[in-house]
Amino acid sequence: MNKVALVTGAGSGIGRASAIALAEAGFTTVLLGRKRETLDETASQAPNGRTLAIAADVGKESDVTAAFDTVREKFGRLDVLFNNAGAFGPTVPFEELGKEDWDAVVAVNLTGAFLCARAAYRIMKDQTPMGGRIINNGSIAAYAPRPHTAPYAATKHGISGLTKLIALEGRKYDIACGQIDIGNATTEMISNITSRRSAGMLQADGSRVMEPQMDVVHTASAVVYMAQLPLDTNVQFLTIMATKMPYLGRG
Repeated sequence: MNKVALVTGAGSGIGRASAIALAEAGFTTVLLGRKRETLDETASQAPNGRTLAIAADVGKESDVTAAFDTVREKFGRLDVLFNNAGAFGPTVPFEELGKEDWDAVVAVNLTGAFLCARAAYRIMKDQTPMGGRIINNGSIAAYAPRPHTAPYAATKHGISGLTKLIALEGRKYDIACGQIDIGNATTEMISNITSRRSAGMLQADGSRVMEPQMDVVHTASAVVYMAQLPLDTNVQFLTIMATKMPYLGRG
């Protein structure tokens, strides 16, 4: 049986690397993201005939519904969702954070993850054979937040709760749900953050440190590992990060 995977935020970074790796592992991979041109760039790096690009904003219910309806109609099933799309938001002291900035991060990181997981869950519950796997992209920030990142930290903590809830309720439908928590992979987002902070990333003690990074290919390999497990086996939480990045105690 040909297995189908869908990756959100597939136009760049972790999403792109994971989508390509899933296609190389034999999955028909649906690429979801806001910009068709970046999705097409991802598709050009994957095996021919292994991808389908769908432009959609995960924070908009109508876009998500239309995208997953297309998947159901074209393939008849969905085996894996990598819920990866995310936004970092502004890095400002908590008391200076505007509601608009809060809302923008919540819309992508938490509401978007919920909408995509719900749509995938509905397909997986009803298909034959029943079941599937949802992999949520958490973060080191789901456990140990950075200073000045309130919306990112709050939404990533929320992803952990969503992961547990889906794993609990999905058991009876053979829907496995796990979370991959990623620290400092070499992506465009991390590069942009680093370039804006030439003195390094802000630490809890007020210092700035140029933090070690790991190649994003290792993150993609971890996603493929989780995706290929049989449904009677689940990685509930997996943390992958640059060995020397600040994590435990953020130091």
